[in-house]
Amino acid sequence: MYGLIFKKIGGLSAEINLATSCVILLSFGFYLEHFQNLSPCPLCLLQRLFYFMIFLVNISSFIILRAVRYKIIFLSTSAFFSLLGTITAGRQVWLQHLPSDQVPECGPGIVYLLEVYPFQKVLEIIYRGSESCAETLWEFVGLSIAGWSTIFFVFLLTYSLASVKRLYKNQ
Repeated sequence: MYGLIFKKIGGLSAEINLATSCVILLSFGFYLEHFQNLSPCPLCLLQRLFYFMIFLVNISSFIILRAVRYKIIFLSTSAFFSLLGTITAGRQVWLQHLPSDQVPECGPGIVYLLEVYPFQKVLEIIYRGSESCAETLWEFVGLSIAGWSTIFFVFLLTYSLASVKRLYKNQ
């Protein structure tokens, strides 16, 4: 299976493939926000942060590092952020499927939370979710943005781990 993934994508480095995927996904998110007027909820913003971290880790690895062992570390870090993104997007999908009487109430904005609470408490409040996180404002082929984000994070996770395995094997 891993060999098939690499044959399909060609000879490009894993870092470029992962970074490009994140740029495309972030661009689509900004398109939905600025041209379709969909405001991102706190969980959406956290997912964007994870896409950006995956981009940053992979572009840094591609530009700076040549040693295989460091590339393995950076791709493992990319896999870690992909896992966190999968958990975050999965949590939002779960919130979207809750009965309306069980959906958490709206809370304060993320800027206010960051000003008032310590970071750990902010993450706790964000993961608890809010009414805005449970709304499904856009769908494609029956999946919400959070559903698609879950799929893309799983792909990024799988691709990162497959790349680590390939590099470790060829070392």
